Amino acid sequence: MKLLILGGGNSQINAIIRAGEKGHTVIVSDYYEDAPGKLICHYKETTSTFDIEGNIKIANKYSIDGVMTIGTDQPVLTAAKVAEALSLPSFIDSSTALAVTNKKVMKKIFKDKGIPQAEYRIIKEEFHNGELFKIKFPVVVKPLDSQGQRGVYKLHSADDIRKNINDVLSYSREKEILVEEYYKHQEITISGWVLNDAVHVLTVTDRITYNNYPHIGICIAHNFPSIQNELHYEEILNLTEKIVKSFNIHNGPIYFQMLCGNDGIKVNEIACRIGGAYEDELIPLLTEVDILDMVLNYSLGIQVDYTSLEKYDVRKNNKCASVQMIFVKPGTVKSITPIEYIKSLAGVSYAKYNVQVGSTIGEIINATQRAGYMIIQGESKEILKMNIDNAFKHLKILDDSGNDMVIKF
Repeated sequence: MKLLILGGGNSQINAIIRAGEKGHTVIVSDYYEDAPGKLICHYKETTSTFDIEGNIKIANKYSIDGVMTIGTDQPVLTAAKVAEALSLPSFIDSSTALAVTNKKVMKKIFKDKGIPQAEYRIIKEEFHNGELFKIKFPVVVKPLDSQGQRGVYKLHSADDIRKNINDVLSYSREKEILVEEYYKHQEITISGWVLNDAVHVLTVTDRITYNNYPHIGICIAHNFPSIQNELHYEEILNLTEKIVKSFNIHNGPIYFQMLCGNDGIKVNEIACRIGGAYEDELIPLLTEVDILDMVLNYSLGIQVDYTSLEKYDVRKNNKCASVQMIFVKPGTVKSITPIEYIKSLAGVSYAKYNVQVGSTIGEIINATQRAGYMIIQGESKEILKMNIDNAFKHLKILDDSGNDMVIKF
């Protein structure tokens, strides 16, 4: 069968490989000529994953049997539009896809349905201060239709917003931005699957972030189990179910981000996809639910085996694991510890570099600066921490002067 995968970046690599292993013909659409996924697919097209009409043409060119994306927000809408145009399987329709990829639409539904969120405004470049009436500073500003923490800032005044608004808009196709009150919090992510309207929570993780002010919210780790899951599982589940119903999500993967603070749990953002922090590897490792295989099969109209999903209960999962993002200081890479050695270390289940010798790395401003990742397990939280510390002890990425570039947060 012929499968169009939107995106050929590091987040899509496993999907491209798995689809090929299953005997499918894989077509990759990506704006970048050098996208790594283009080296391992059957056919490649240099078309933006945001280009709906362009991808419909590609779909017709190859007479595809299915379309999907993974680990990235905006192509979810493109995938739904392509599926509708060719009458192909899709988890969600295009109206739901728009709602989960455009923050203006998303936030309005939150408000209309009584889903708790931070107070917010939608403003244009030429906004007046009165439009921010009753908004408490500091605030977080975001593009309406971007991802990976691009263009996300924590700011302290209307003048700060004016100074940064053009940069925020540079990451967007819209002419407005989101301004929302900063809510002091611990962030969690909920990964799951909706099966005929029923929510199956697979993991609740603590999303650990790094703030390089004014840039904030750059994810450096996902830790399972979340301390919030132990304290507030029923509230998390009820809120997840309310979101699913409010957005007409009937089937497929979900990835929700929530903020836990003194005023309770507030919803940050939601998505209908597998997460971009290597959840396609983390989730099967923790749950034995092969979420990537489920997405592949559903997208091609192949019957999905839900046996493991229906048996699973996140509250009974006593495993401990962490996705550790690798970030480095600015510089040019001269040498790297061999990845196979990293994989041989205690508790390391998966590891991969996104950089190589000769790569030049800039300052951390968003998630695109990841130099790689490790997924690490431990029999307990204490052993997990020991395994993480040991992995970073042995991980070396050196610059031209022999200095270790790896940032140990």
